[in-house]
Amino acid sequence: MLDILRSIIQEVNGARDLAATLSIIVRRVQEAMNTRVCSIYLLDKNLGRYVLMATKGLDPAAVGRASLAPEEGLVGFVAQRAEPLNLDNARSHPRYLYIPETREEEFESFLGVPIIHHGVVLGVLVVQQSEQRTFDSDAEALLFTLAAQLAVAIANAEARGAVVGLSPTGMRTADPSFDGVPGAPGVAIAKAFTVFPPADLSAIPKRPCSDIAAEIVFFNECLDAVRNDIRELKVKIKDRLRPEEHELFDAYLHMLSDNALGNEVVACIKEGSWAQGALAQVGLSYVRNLEQIEDAYLRERATDIKDLCGRVLFYLQQKQPQTMRYPERCILVSEELTAAMLAEVPRERLVGVVSAKGSAHAHVAILARAMGLPAVMGVSDLPFSELDGQELILDGYNGKVYSNPSEALRGRYQEIVREEVELSEGLEAIKELPCVTRDGHRVQLWVNTGLMTDVLRSRERGAEGIGLFRTEVPFLLRERFPTEREQASIYREQLEAFHPKRVTMRTLDIGGDKPLPYFPIKEDNPFLGWRGIRVSMDHPELFLGQVRAMIRASEGLDNLQILLPMVSNVHEIDTSVQLIRRAHQELVEDGHRVMLPPLGVMIEVPSMAWQVDAVTRRVDFVSVGSNDLTQYMLAVDRNNPRVTNLFSTLHPGVLRVLAQIAKDVRGAGKSLSICGEMAGNPAAAMLLLAMGFEILSMNATNLLKVKSVIRDMTLAQAKLMLERALAAESTEEVKALLDQALYEAGVGRLLRASRTS
Repeated sequence: MLDILRSIIQEVNGARDLAATLSIIVRRVQEAMNTRVCSIYLLDKNLGRYVLMATKGLDPAAVGRASLAPEEGLVGFVAQRAEPLNLDNARSHPRYLYIPETREEEFESFLGVPIIHHGVVLGVLVVQQSEQRTFDSDAEALLFTLAAQLAVAIANAEARGAVVGLSPTGMRTADPSFDGVPGAPGVAIAKAFTVFPPADLSAIPKRPCSDIAAEIVFFNECLDAVRNDIRELKVKIKDRLRPEEHELFDAYLHMLSDNALGNEVVACIKEGSWAQGALAQVGLSYVRNLEQIEDAYLRERATDIKDLCGRVLFYLQQKQPQTMRYPERCILVSEELTAAMLAEVPRERLVGVVSAKGSAHAHVAILARAMGLPAVMGVSDLPFSELDGQELILDGYNGKVYSNPSEALRGRYQEIVREEVELSEGLEAIKELPCVTRDGHRVQLWVNTGLMTDVLRSRERGAEGIGLFRTEVPFLLRERFPTEREQASIYREQLEAFHPKRVTMRTLDIGGDKPLPYFPIKEDNPFLGWRGIRVSMDHPELFLGQVRAMIRASEGLDNLQILLPMVSNVHEIDTSVQLIRRAHQELVEDGHRVMLPPLGVMIEVPSMAWQVDAVTRRVDFVSVGSNDLTQYMLAVDRNNPRVTNLFSTLHPGVLRVLAQIAKDVRGAGKSLSICGEMAGNPAAAMLLLAMGFEILSMNATNLLKVKSVIRDMTLAQAKLMLERALAAESTEEVKALLDQALYEAGVGRLLRASRTS
């Protein structure tokens, strides 16, 4: 069974479009199961019907014409129940419906299985036989497994058609949408600009070229460069190979000749494609065809093609002008966005980000929120390579991306953008006012930063301090470890910009979703692995250098406090304290007039939530990292889009632990803050205030929204909300009561912003 599955999936992955995908499936499944009929029915959302999209055995003229409503026929029955149906006499079933166009009257037995992708039934895969018999368990298992495996390929093929405005049946359609998860609130309407990692054929987007003749010359120059490399390599190792092995290099040169790969790429460029896109299209087609061949020797040539195309691509990318022509307003799209990709785009041109991988709590999403950019993450079905230059509507509130938008949809979202501008302008009036409830309870609003631009925006919005400076950001944006002097310069900028207000600098927090390109950490389960303080303890030279840089940068300012991430036991605190004191003493001995800064611990690991007493005896303040604490409490990888719907800081269990932490820290008389994204949710902020958190640290974009809600409510109202939330049994119940409380308090205008946590 595994060989059959592997063979069919391999062939399907090489299909050029939905029709080809479905044609391969019905042909190969019919052959593998030796049945008279194999058919695929797909749901066309525009029609609201399951349409026969491919068949081997029924009348081919019925393809695209025969269809059933969801409540009709055996196909509709399978789709409704989302379960297999195995019948020896299909006509006797009460849901049987004869469709004349298919001419299926001679077939008695029926086996249908649902095609399900991300919990949604895309269609039904059916096999039929003439004689009355029930398909055996092996046949049912094979078809069920095939449907599950092929669902991704069918979904991807449908998505490629939807991008250009075509339904599965080929009807023109507008407003196709792709579902992800809300990464950062807001709406953007702009053209897509696709970015991709170098030397990856599969990630190269489709993009037109402005000068076809020049692009052909450019491609041929790069192709000649690779040919010369192969010839030189052939001569270099001539004496080390047998004659038959030496002939392999002649085969490589033949593959690169104008009569082979080179000619096909040039033909593709003549159709208007840029050289990289043409090479990717032709090269991947070669690879897919070779991988389907049964002969092992010929199948191995797919690896040779990948290597040769990779060499050509290297020259294309090295010689390509490095200045990117970003549209005036662009939405950055990638399979997997990185912090460096965001940093390369001029800020005035970037209006939104979309990533096929990642979640709302990925590092890039956090950066997008800090920069005030709407973001949608984990759009796994998004055909990102097809989107370059297309107009998109990005809905960061609901986690949706629309392509080919209609005038009506564009108009609705333009109205939302207008409302956002009005709301933002209205909030400017409270920028300089204190964050105090209507009954006089004071709370401080600080910000999370990682870039200097964050600091400038934070000051503009009236931030009262920095609750979390992510020191890993400068590390992520470099190709090597920054020196102690370079770090001190970066830290000094932050400290001076906010002086005399407090600046909380978290020590290096890499690992998990933040690997350094020059310090790779490969682990099967990185979020439970070597990250945060664990890396620092194993590399005290890194920790000492960073701490010295921080303390040196604070000389004459004295507004620094240091925060330790990912602490899971008191030994890590004790060791860190010793190293920090050593760093301070070394600086004093070198003649620096520096103070020993206050030290804090992030409570992110559940074990420390129950050792608050031991923590508070060792440090000056406590800061809760609600993102990771929630992740570990709920056993949900916050970067995995498959389970991101299970991640919620408003889960009753999470709220109860946060309330207990607040009670214990207050009892110890230590300062308490929270620097997770939860603090920037206006509704959740009221719960945190009621628990006793003195400092809420968030991205600058949400600061005025949170301040507006707090100033419009009383501490008594917040405590009543908290009492009800702690008594709730589900996240949905908590969200509903918070929505109701905000409406009753007259701050429903900010409700949209509160729905993204």
